[in-house]
Amino acid sequence: MAYKNAVLDDKNLQDGLKQINSKFGDFCTRVAGEAWGLPLIDQKTKALITIAVDVVNQDQVGPGSPFAAHVNMALQQGATYAEIEELLLFMCVYAGFNKVAGCFGALNEIFSKWEVGSN
Repeated sequence: MAYKNAVLDDKNLQDGLKQINSKFGDFCTRVAGEAWGLPLIDQKTKALITIAVDVVNQDQVGPGSPFAAHVNMALQQGATYAEIEELLLFMCVYAGFNKVAGCFGALNEIFSKWEVGSN
């Protein structure tokens, strides 16, 4: 189910952010929710952009992984595995092959969980 605002409309995401720290969760929800509410870039594109930023920042592993959250967000907004895969291949050129390698491993784990959950 695609959301009109991928942050403000996703209570599970907000709960996950609050589990990290309640003040952090509230802050992220307000600030990111406002950014995600800007009208000119659609939610799916914003989700794909966040994945690209995660590649550059190497935020694809560990508890509270932003990469996992953003991949799930992109899938929820209608992105396909193939689109995310192409994005990662594109990012090899601009962020580096080594940074993307770990992302593919994480992506495959995330996508396999997504497929199991959708069955």
